[in-house]
Amino acid sequence: MRKTISAVLAILISGSALAQTGPGTIELTPYGAYSFGGTFKDEESATEAELQDSGNFGLIFDYQMKNNTQVEVIYSQQSTDAVVSDETIPNVNMHYLQLGGTYQFDTIGSVLPFMSATLGGTHIDVDTEGFGSDTFFGFSIGGGIQIAPTRRFGLRLEARAFGTLLQDGSRIFCVSDPGGGQAGCAITVAGDVLWQLQTMAGFVFRF
Repeated sequence: MRKTISAVLAILISGSALAQTGPGTIELTPYGAYSFGGTFKDEESATEAELQDSGNFGLIFDYQMKNNTQVEVIYSQQSTDAVVSDETIPNVNMHYLQLGGTYQFDTIGSVLPFMSATLGGTHIDVDTEGFGSDTFFGFSIGGGIQIAPTRRFGLRLEARAFGTLLQDGSRIFCVSDPGGGQAGCAITVAGDVLWQLQTMAGFVFRF
């Protein structure tokens, strides 16, 4: 067993598979993650709506521009619940779709450290009848490593913070009345940033 583990580690930290990639390389990374945090605060009553920690999934597309820079598109989707006072709003979906870039540092064997930053949108909807949806401007910043035992395949480990800019007076978790208007909203937020942290792991496919 020890010999097997040692052999796997030797493959992961040796070699130069990542150094062989260059401009024009495309990476697709489906990933699984776990999201932490997310609090909306009502500007009038100080009531808070807290998103529950939960798993999520996503897809990352990277295009190599230079030896150490990539253009990146990321999509992330989390299904969770929101707790408002003592009530629970089920089936809240957080969608992130953003465009940005990745800077890659020098490789250490087959380990490549990197950092990423993106801008885009955050879409919030509720899979419960009567609830509406909202879209806001968002951004993210993160960092991690890639481990590449082969030129075409690798593992991506990353932590990323997503920020959503909430406009002053934005109404969240609103319910429609039968006539098509708003029967009420759980939260009316002041201008603020909604933060969520994701820890993720994904398989990298290079073309």
